[in-house]
Amino acid sequence: MRTHFDVFGLPRAYDVDVPALEKQYRELSLQLHPDRVAQADARERLKALEGTTALNEAFKALKDPVRRAFYLLKLHGVDLDREDAGAQKDMPLEFLEEVMELREALDTAMEKKDLTRVQAMGTQVEGRRKAALDEAAGALRALEGDSDSQVPVRKASHALGRVRYFTRFLEQVEAFEEESLS
Repeated sequence: MRTHFDVFGLPRAYDVDVPALEKQYRELSLQLHPDRVAQADARERLKALEGTTALNEAFKALKDPVRRAFYLLKLHGVDLDREDAGAQKDMPLEFLEEVMELREALDTAMEKKDLTRVQAMGTQVEGRRKAALDEAAGALRALEGDSDSQVPVRKASHALGRVRYFTRFLEQVEAFEEESLS
């Protein structure tokens, strides 16, 4: 199976040189652009379109550290985008309880129209989101040396599960801020 990393000729790794990736993306975009084969037969045009689509998908996934982490985890057999993903059911109970408390506190602050409190909660959760992403990155880096170990997979899975919860929380904060400031 061809991966997003294969599209760019990169090793499967969390760390990516994003400026080099952007440069290579521009170069490949020019090479694969469907306009270059506009006069070719339908099969060649379709091939160019598929190549451009694969390139765009790979670029979006690899340039963003969060998407890249989720994609790497998926390559190791854990797809957190699936609703039945075991990792979501496998989150530690104390974290799930904490998330419920955070959500209740956010709902209360929003009901009271307390923008300052909501923003403070957002700042705190953003720090926790970054820490969870750093933890996931560390676990994914550990997998580069030992791809058979399930310990880093589980660690990355739990950390990215937290990233997902925190991201949703921050989306709510952002929506409230926009609503409050408009």
